[in-house]
Amino acid sequence: MILTDEHRELQRTVRNFVQQEINPCVDEWERAGAFPVHDLFLELGKLGLLGISKPEAWGGLGLDFSYEAVFLEELGAAHCGGVPLSIAVQTSMATPALANFASDELKAEFLAPAIRGETVASIAVSEPGAGSDVAAIKTHARSDGDDYIVNGEKMWITNAPAADFFCTLVNTGEGKPHQNKSLLVIPADSPGITVGKRLHKMGMRSSETAPVAFEDVRVPKRNRIGDEGAGFLLQMLQFQEERLAGAALTIRGLENCISHTIDHVRERKVFGAPLLDNQAIHFALAEMQTEVECFRSLTWRAVEAFVAGEDVTTLASMAKLKAGRLCRSIPDQCLQFWGGMGYVEETLINRAYRDCRLTPIGGGADEVMLGIICKLMGILPSRKRQKSSPPKATEQSSVGDAD
Repeated sequence: MILTDEHRELQRTVRNFVQQEINPCVDEWERAGAFPVHDLFLELGKLGLLGISKPEAWGGLGLDFSYEAVFLEELGAAHCGGVPLSIAVQTSMATPALANFASDELKAEFLAPAIRGETVASIAVSEPGAGSDVAAIKTHARSDGDDYIVNGEKMWITNAPAADFFCTLVNTGEGKPHQNKSLLVIPADSPGITVGKRLHKMGMRSSETAPVAFEDVRVPKRNRIGDEGAGFLLQMLQFQEERLAGAALTIRGLENCISHTIDHVRERKVFGAPLLDNQAIHFALAEMQTEVECFRSLTWRAVEAFVAGEDVTTLASMAKLKAGRLCRSIPDQCLQFWGGMGYVEETLINRAYRDCRLTPIGGGADEVMLGIICKLMGILPSRKRQKSSPPKATEQSSVGDAD
């Protein structure tokens, strides 16, 4: 995809923001295990960066998703993964369905302030017993006149401690698991909501994550996104954007691993010569950069198809899978070249090693991506293979994972 001058200008804006407003504070935020979400989101909102591809009627810029991808790719250059993840939850995980399928009333109440950065959004899908298997969620919303009464527990919820509202997938019926779910927007201050203790994670430490419990939480039915029972399909569509966002967010972080490692091995001397002079090392670094460029091409091919209105379930799943694979291999290879310094938590490569490990797990595990790709290739196990033509990609995507 060819980037325009407008894309490049947005790229410069985001790059400056990362360099001036995020990177100087990363070490402090990582130690604290949190960052000032509301303050940073307000600054992003003033620049229009929280609603790039959202409708102008609700304060967005009304641009296509390629501009969102530029934003996310450049955001990934931050010296940590937690802050970009929290921002991406706001822009690409908790609000796409709200922007695309909600009533005008809901958009005015929840989407518009989220675009301005006045509120923090969170996506609440995963549960203690249902991560990648979204169809298995147990959180239930019982009908009570004009309201739902919600009970259940969500787990691994990014932004939960700071959230003003949750985009929540719940069961609103007892029918088939792909047809009995609905997406509800639930204000975080609703009586009966309890946000648990912040989880202490291996990585993504500056991004706050916590469980959320719903006990007899009364939610107006007008807070439902789309039709009752359509929640599973809407969440699968939302996953397409989430996975493209996750892939784009990964690119610059992987390049950071490589560039910082080049700097380190150029300065580090072993047996009287720079470590970079070792052919095995500079060949490995060249191989890694080649892999990142191939991954970037795949991601942008998927973005271009998405902008054109195509079903990108296959390409988005492939990009997410490749992101997960590279996030396991590249930081690990680079850390090895740092030697003992790579084992010290304060180094950027150590942080990248820990942060990147989430990529092949969150937003749909690698194995889930492989399953989706296999289904769309028609290579199901014989006992599951059907003689009839395969359903649409969004109907096949019966598994996924979200924070």
